[in-house]
Amino acid sequence: MKNRKGLVAVATAVTLSFALAACGGRGGATEESGTAPVDGAESGASAAAGGEGTKIGIALPKKTSQNWVEAEEMFKADCAEAKLDCTIQFADGGAAEQQNQVAAMIENGVQVLIIGAVDGSQLGTQLAQAKAANIKVIAYDRMLTNTEDVDYYIAYDNFGVGQLQGEALLNGLKEKKGDKDKWTIELIAGSPDDANSLKFFDGAMDVLKPKIDDGTLTIGSGQAEFTQVSTQNWDPKNVQSRMDTILNSTYPGDEVMDGVLSPNDTLGRAAITSVEQAGKPLPVVTGQDSEDESVTWVVQEKQYSTIYKDTRALVANAVKLAIAVASGDDNPELEGVTVNETEYESTEGHPVVAYLLTPQIVTSENAAEVYANDEHRAGLVAEAQK
Repeated sequence: MKNRKGLVAVATAVTLSFALAACGGRGGATEESGTAPVDGAESGASAAAGGEGTKIGIALPKKTSQNWVEAEEMFKADCAEAKLDCTIQFADGGAAEQQNQVAAMIENGVQVLIIGAVDGSQLGTQLAQAKAANIKVIAYDRMLTNTEDVDYYIAYDNFGVGQLQGEALLNGLKEKKGDKDKWTIELIAGSPDDANSLKFFDGAMDVLKPKIDDGTLTIGSGQAEFTQVSTQNWDPKNVQSRMDTILNSTYPGDEVMDGVLSPNDTLGRAAITSVEQAGKPLPVVTGQDSEDESVTWVVQEKQYSTIYKDTRALVANAVKLAIAVASGDDNPELEGVTVNETEYESTEGHPVVAYLLTPQIVTSENAAEVYANDEHRAGLVAEAQK
């Protein structure tokens, strides 16, 4: 895994305007999607020249977080604007259901598949069928693995997300627990069947491990490996149960954990709930996805940080990419999106062209600025600041 601090360094207020200029943030509500592009930003329709009638299959995973629910509505809106023939399905029944859904999309003659996988390693047969049918495959948000039959990957820079989370945890410890020079933390990782989970974890450990090695940070439970701290199905109940056990076994009496590395907001809130119920001081907790409750908690300083990955931007660029490749452009350019052709592999030795958007860290100090072009979240910030 290569160090990507160059991307992390760009994650400032300039980053947000950069991403929004490319594709628009969440704005005022529309009847169909509940969202609208920021004024002056491109919508899916603006990139749709020649795309009318293009058949696109959009396979999404389980509705495990707010951003996936939002993505569905945004795909609907952008497909309608661009007059595309889109089939959009969730696989709440798991990997087997998604296999059947993708197979049906292929049978129905889609020209492009956009796949947010339940388990990216379990679609090899279906992707081989897509390849044979000359259907372009775009891995959306999560890499598809154990196959060479992937053409493109579009996501936020997930290793960079992890680095931002690691940096936020260190900054939060200094800011909130500054009466110490050494801190005790715990680690949480995402689901092992989600290819992004290890990216998040490795990015965070790229920042945290030197501080663990020099003694600045101690992992109280000793659970430091991805296999020990991963969370099956991203289920917050699993995190809360694990944190309850760790608190009982590792933090008796007046012992406290100073910080928790959490890969997303849902799991971060589960950790916070566990600590609250134990009657202990709140640790510094990271997150991701800017979920509504966590936006409020961040502003109120109950959760230290989250990550803003504008789903509108990701969806809009995924639709533009699909339109372009369906029309025969094998190397399309997306304004404001970084292209990496070497570092993301679907299987060893098979790099996939990756289109990467840049994430942004959010704390109570910059929340109003970060969400200024996101009407819904800006409203949450204003309400929480009252």
